[in-house]
Amino acid sequence: MTSLRKAGWFVMLALAMAGWMGLLGSLRGVAEAGLIASHLSEADARSEDLVKVQSFLENKIVHQKLIDYGVSSEEAKAKVEAMSAQDLHQLASLTDRAAAGADDGLGLLIGLAILIILIIVILKLSNKEVIIR
Repeated sequence: MTSLRKAGWFVMLALAMAGWMGLLGSLRGVAEAGLIASHLSEADARSEDLVKVQSFLENKIVHQKLIDYGVSSEEAKAKVEAMSAQDLHQLASLTDRAAAGADDGLGLLIGLAILIILIIVILKLSNKEVIIR
């Protein structure tokens, strides 16, 4: 019993520390993350965005869509050059996202092939047979 009384201060200290950490943990702030834009000059940023948008307009799929909508390549390039720097930057950032999704189905084919191979391996490991007639 005396050893339990002597250990009582340790239990009280542990409870006090747990309460203190709980209190500090509940008062934490919100963590935020984001990208910080590099500090380019206005002319450099505009020329970089202009090159990015013009290279996107030269894509054969985009070129065909422009023709389908009745807009020639020269008209589109003239309108892009007449845009403000802010609008041009917004359009350039949208072309990054559009270009990332335009892989002409190659990624889909590779993913489908990996899925089929994975299914075959799982079936072989579980001693099942696949018979294709």
